[in-house]
Parts: sequence; structure tokens; C-alpha cells
Amino acid sequence: MLDSQTTLAAPQPVRFRGGGFTVRRHPWAALAAFVLLIGLWEGASRLGLASPLFLPPPSAVGAALAGMILDGSLWLNLKASLLRIGVGWSLGTLGGMIVGFAMGIGSLARAVGVPLVSAFFPIPKIALLPLFILWFGIGEPSKFATIGFGVFFPTVIATYSAIDSVPRNLIRMAQSFGLPWRSILRSIVLPGALPGILAGFRITASIALILVVAAEMIGAEYGIGAFVLMAGNLMQTDTLLAGVLVMSALGLTIGTLLSVLERRLLVWR
Repeated sequence: MLDSQTTLAAPQPVRFRGGGFTVRRHPWAALAAFVLLIGLWEGASRLGLASPLFLPPPSAVGAALAGMILDGSLWLNLKASLLRIGVGWSLGTLGGMIVGFAMGIGSLARAVGVPLVSAFFPIPKIALLPLFILWFGIGEPSKFATIGFGVFFPTVIATYSAIDSVPRNLIRMAQSFGLPWRSILRSIVLPGALPGILAGFRITASIALILVVAAEMIGAEYGIGAFVLMAGNLMQTDTLLAGVLVMSALGLTIGTLLSVLERRLLVWR
């Protein structure tokens, strides 16, 4: 009797139930979804369910893209867009991080900056392009200003919010041990705020891509936006979609580079 009770009372392994929100890698899922989408698109065009004028098949878009590569128009327009994105994004990000850091660690800067950012952030930045053209001319500076101005405010908000979300207990503990402010900023505030700042980079990179296309459609000879606008005016929908495909690939490339940057800078996570 004692042996049976002892056997019944023996501890049993309990199944782990805490992995419901664990992120699992599915490296082939996105590729399979793209292949399926392209296959359905091509099939609908082949069966006559979609007009080739309004929605050309992927094979025609691929042929147009190959033609852009061979005649050199792709590299010419892509180089112009990348230059504008690089300069405008860098200027807006640098200024936004400086202001965001000031707002995050300074009470006076926060009191002045939060209302101003809240007032200027909702303004559509592309609506200011005519004003920037009057100030800086029709050339590249007006496009740099449009992209930089559009990137500046989201960077300020992301940086300020990331710094503000750093646990205050860590800062107080460092102060109690007598650490100077520079060491606190370098060892506690910056590492704690870095994930939020890098997340803001993803948003601002997309904003820069959107703004450069819009700015090029208004006043540019070269660039992906100008190329897409010209193809649309000529009703060359296959070439238009090829330009859209290039923009999508550009956004995917930028996102991949930011992911690599995150893995390198946030290795401690």
C-alpha cells in the first residue's frame, strides 16, 4: 500500500506552456508568398482575367526591367534617387537625433520642443516643396530640404521617446555611485534608447523613400519618381510597374541593411 501511494505521488513532468509568443524563423515563408502571388498574377493575365494595358503580366514587367538595365536608364535614375535619399535622410536624422537627445535629457528643451514638434509634425512635408523651391531653387537643395524636413520630426519623436523610456532606477543607481553624466549617458541612456532609435530609423527610411519619389515627380529630370511619372504619362504600364518594383526592392534593401545594423549594435540583446 505504501509503495503504490509513493508511486502515485511521484512528481510528473509538466509541459512548458510559455512559448506561445516565441518568435520562430520561417525563412521560406516570404519567398513562397511572393512566388504564389506572382503566379496568380501571371495566371490571371494569361487567362484574360486582367487587361495587359491596365495590369501587364509579371513577364512583361520583367522584360521592361531588363530593358531598363540594358539601356542604362535604371542606374541613371536609381543613382539620382539614392543620392537624394542619402543626403536628405542623413541631414534630417542628424538634426533630429540632436534635438531628440536635448529634449530627452533637458527639461527646458523638452518644454520648448514638445509643443513645437507637435505643431509642425502633422504638416504634409511634400506640400512645402514649392516653398523650398522658392528658397533653394529647382535643383537638388530643395529636394534635400524636403526629405530632411520629413525625416527630422519622426527622428526627434523616436529619439526623445526612446530616451524617456529608459528606466529611471538605473540612472538613479548610477548617480548614487557617483558616475559622471557622460558615463551615465554613454553606458546607460544610449544603450537603453538605442532599440527605439533604430526602430525610428526604419520609419524614417520609408518616409525618405516616399518623399523622394514625390519630390521627383514634381520637379526632376532624373530619378525613380520622374521615371515612373514619365512612364505613366506615356501609358507604358509595364515600365511603370518595373519602376514600382525597383522602389519596392530599394525599400527591401534598406530594411535589410537596417536589420544588419540592429544585429551589430544590439548584440547584447
